[in-house]
Amino acid sequence: MQPRDLSDHAVYAAGRGSEEVARELGLDPAELVTLSSNENPHGPSPAAAAAIRDGAATVHSYPKSAHTDLTERIAERWAVESEQVWLANGGDGALDYLSRALLDPGDSVLVSRPGFAYYGMSARYHHGRVNTYELAQSNGFAQTPETVLESYDGERIVYLTSPHNPTGTTASLDTIEEIAEETDDETLTVVDEAYGEFADVPSALALVEGQDGWDARDDVAVLRTFSKVYGLAGVRLGYALVPDEWAEAYARVNTPFAASALACRAGLAALDDHEHVEETVESVRWAREFMSDELDVETYPSAGNFVLVEVGDATAVAEAAKRRGVIVRDCSSFGLSNCIRISCGTETETRRAVATINEVLA
Repeated sequence: MQPRDLSDHAVYAAGRGSEEVARELGLDPAELVTLSSNENPHGPSPAAAAAIRDGAATVHSYPKSAHTDLTERIAERWAVESEQVWLANGGDGALDYLSRALLDPGDSVLVSRPGFAYYGMSARYHHGRVNTYELAQSNGFAQTPETVLESYDGERIVYLTSPHNPTGTTASLDTIEEIAEETDDETLTVVDEAYGEFADVPSALALVEGQDGWDARDDVAVLRTFSKVYGLAGVRLGYALVPDEWAEAYARVNTPFAASALACRAGLAALDDHEHVEETVESVRWAREFMSDELDVETYPSAGNFVLVEVGDATAVAEAAKRRGVIVRDCSSFGLSNCIRISCGTETETRRAVATINEVLA
């Protein structure tokens, strides 16, 4: 036998980790600076790490109360009902739940190019089709209503990313509202805010809930994750915030116990570790400014915890930097063969990365 035809399915290309590269180069992982995956250079929230250790003895039990407690805490954080919080195994798990809830076989989604590959992957897993809209490098990858709507053709889901990966641009609430207003009544606009804590823009939840003078909508949903600012990428924890009108669909599409007990305990602790969040955000702001000022090539303004850098031959530059012990993201997989993406590291890591890239380019 054979699986179904998967020839249209893309393979997700993650940034390479320090252990993998260290084995390739015969180096100690400690000698490498890994700035390829937009991870938190300060590690996990210390409170979350303690919660994981404390919870290890109870992992023989299903995460019933932990799942409920975290859902209620997130709902309190965003001033929504608990049913509107779709807890998941990472942000990609929340994307899968939205695909399950919305897509019939043959339905289409609209995604940006460049952009996060998993939007389209999730649609195809659920027998959907994928169309794209282009973010133009010549226009600084600006996310405007016109950019999206001129490619819109009745898709069931339209994906926006704010801040956008890998470009770092944001979508204003005016832009999001106009896209939602101009698309069909049965089209959902999903705003992925995985990097939202690093941006000085309001959350699109204001459009879901009708906050701060905006009208409430039932055709906008928001995605959030614990992977970035909270440093919990390894435990896989994310969630969607959806309109109250159809929030009950979660019970019909989610997997049994959508997040592990340890992940839920870590998330609960991380939400209250304000010191770790503030340290991380301040570090990112410094690193973005430093890279913009000190790199000898053009950088694009970024609201995320990374900077997109135009270097010419991205593959050659990334390979040369790797052999000097600095791992950055070759953005050829995003369709940007002339750009690399550098995650914001600690001050020491960021300074070394900038010096290394400048040396390679020289």
